[in-house]
Amino acid sequence: MSRIAAVRRGRSRSLAGAAVGLLGLWLAACSTTTPAPAPTRPAYPAPAPSPTPPVPPQPGSGVSPAALPGWAEEDHLGAFNAYLRGCGVSREPAARRLCDRAKELAAGRVTPSDARAFLEAGFTAVEADPSPDRSSLLTAYFAPEYPARRRPDAEFSAPVLPAPANPESAGDRATIEAGARADQALAWMRAEDLFFMQIQGSGYLTFEDGGRMRAAYAADNGKPFVGIARPMAQQGLLPANGTSGEAISRWLADHRGAQAQRVMALNPRYIFFRTDPDDGGDPAGAAGVPLPARRAIAIDPASWRYGDLAWVEADGGNLRGARSSYRGLVMALDTGSAIRGPVRADLYMGRGPAAGAEAGSVRHPLRMWRLVPRPAA
Repeated sequence: MSRIAAVRRGRSRSLAGAAVGLLGLWLAACSTTTPAPAPTRPAYPAPAPSPTPPVPPQPGSGVSPAALPGWAEEDHLGAFNAYLRGCGVSREPAARRLCDRAKELAAGRVTPSDARAFLEAGFTAVEADPSPDRSSLLTAYFAPEYPARRRPDAEFSAPVLPAPANPESAGDRATIEAGARADQALAWMRAEDLFFMQIQGSGYLTFEDGGRMRAAYAADNGKPFVGIARPMAQQGLLPANGTSGEAISRWLADHRGAQAQRVMALNPRYIFFRTDPDDGGDPAGAAGVPLPARRAIAIDPASWRYGDLAWVEADGGNLRGARSSYRGLVMALDTGSAIRGPVRADLYMGRGPAAGAEAGSVRHPLRMWRLVPRPAA
C-alpha cells in the first residue's frame, strides 16, 4: 500500500492530502460536489525514512495520557492490542523495552483496566507543534477490492501486467497497453478498475470461482502522473463541479472501449503489479507489519518514527460530507508522498467498499500528541 504497501492515494499503497496531496494526485485537484473515494497509498515507492530520524521530545515536556481530550472514553484494550501489533518496529531502546513489557503483559489475560494502566504508566503525551507552512490535516485511506477474471472476456479485458525487465523503458500507458500480450497477464480486470487500482497502487482481487489474491505494486514506467479530471471537464465529458472519483469511474465504464482508452491515456503513468496470496487480513504498511484498521496512520518520516504511538484529535465539526470526528490512539506504521509535516496523518480505515466510502469523507483539522516512553518505563 509503502504503500499500503496497500495501498497510497495516488497510493501503492492509502489515497487526500494538501495542495499536492493524495486527493490532488488522484483527481488532479479538481473541485467536486461529493467526497472523492479515498486512496490507498501513492502508486510509486514511498519516501524513505529521513537519514537523521526525528528525535522525540523529552517526557518532561508533556502530560499524562490521562489528560488527553477524550482519554476516558478510549477503548484502551483495543489501543493496547494495536500497539502490540506495531511496537516491535521501533528502533528506540526505551520504546523497545516498553514493547517487551507489553508482550509480557499480553502473555496473560489483559483487561481494559490493565491496558489503561499500562499506557498511563508507560508514556508521557507531548503535543506536536504544527508547521507554519504545512496544513494540520487528517485524511484517510483504505485497501480496495475489485472483481477479476482468470481469462479475458468483453467486460474484463484489461490485463494486470507484471513488471518487465526495464519498466522505465516500456513507454507510456498507450504504448504498454498496445503491446501487452495475453500470456503475460496475472489476471484480467475491467479497464476502469485497473486504471484506479494503478492510481491507488494495489488492491485485492476476487475471482468468479471464489479465489482471492492481492495485487501489489511492483514497478512503474517512470512517467509523471497526470490527473484526468480536469481535462475531462475541459472537454465537456463531465461537469466542472462533478469530477469525483465515482463520477470518473462511472463515465469510463459507460464508455468502455476506445473512447475510455483515449481518456485514460491522458495519464501516461503505468503501474506494474505482482500477485500475493490474500490471507484475509490487512496489508502491510511501510513499516512492514499489517495495518490495524482505524489504529494505523501514515506519517511524514521526517517528523515521526515508525512504531511511534500517537493520539489524534480530529473534529469533523461542520465539514461537508464528514461522517464523524476521529479521536484515539494510533500507530505510525505507514507513509505516503503527500503526507508532509509534523501534524499530518492518513488514517487507515480497513478493507473494502465500506471502508473506502468512509475514508473518502475524511479531511479533518488535526491535533496530534506523541506518546513518549517514560524514562523509568
